Amino acid sequence: MVRPLGFLVGLGFIAALLCAIFTTPLSNEANASHEFHKEPKHLALSSDGLLPHWDKAKLQRGMQVYKEVCSACHSLNLVAFRDIADLGYSEGQIKSFAKSYDTIPSVNPDTGEPSTRTGLPSDHFPAPYANETAARAANNNALPPDLSLITKAREGGKNYVYSLLTGFQNPPANLPKELQPPTGLHFNPYFANLNLAMAPPLHDGQVTFADGSPNDVKAMASDVAAFLVWTAEPKLVKRHQVGWAAFIFLLIFTGLTYMSYRNIWADKKH
Repeated sequence: MVRPLGFLVGLGFIAALLCAIFTTPLSNEANASHEFHKEPKHLALSSDGLLPHWDKAKLQRGMQVYKEVCSACHSLNLVAFRDIADLGYSEGQIKSFAKSYDTIPSVNPDTGEPSTRTGLPSDHFPAPYANETAARAANNNALPPDLSLITKAREGGKNYVYSLLTGFQNPPANLPKELQPPTGLHFNPYFANLNLAMAPPLHDGQVTFADGSPNDVKAMASDVAAFLVWTAEPKLVKRHQVGWAAFIFLLIFTGLTYMSYRNIWADKKH
């Protein structure tokens, strides 16, 4: 009795599977937003390719853009002040940078009440909002994402970040009414549904760089995208260096092993 029942159950499963295969459409219906959505533009950085390296001056400019612009809404929870030593900052500069943040949450040791203090190199970049509720309340119920891993978390990585920051524009004349940005949203063809709550964050001349580098929107977007590549994978260059060292070692070891084999078995008949 068990075997016939098992056979019938299996037969029913196969029938359901075949029904799903033959009744499911092979292509999805066209979405109107696909017509206006654009793929991210390519952003060439020194950290690309098989032999990457960090452009420290560019990363420092990107951090400045983050601090003066992006940090008003976006957190960088996974990056500590002391980590920026990788960008070429000295220990004294790191301490001064940490002290520029004087609202690090703390507890008053005398009263036990919540308090604030100046930053230490071991502290992480502070979040702009106390919690998610406060963040949504300040951004029309939209939650600004943490940027620590944004170039890893978003398809397109640095290209997506760069394209999004430089892609704000007026909606095209032929954009369907249902895709028009409602009040509080802004059109950007590089965003999935074309409209996002973030207003254009960058404007020409918004940040002044000490080295006199260009500070138009494209230049600043490139700099901050490079900085966010570093925050997402600060060991990227070292990882490549270790990988190449291991590859060369294995290549040499393979050659020595082969020559040893030929030497050992040279007088042996095969």
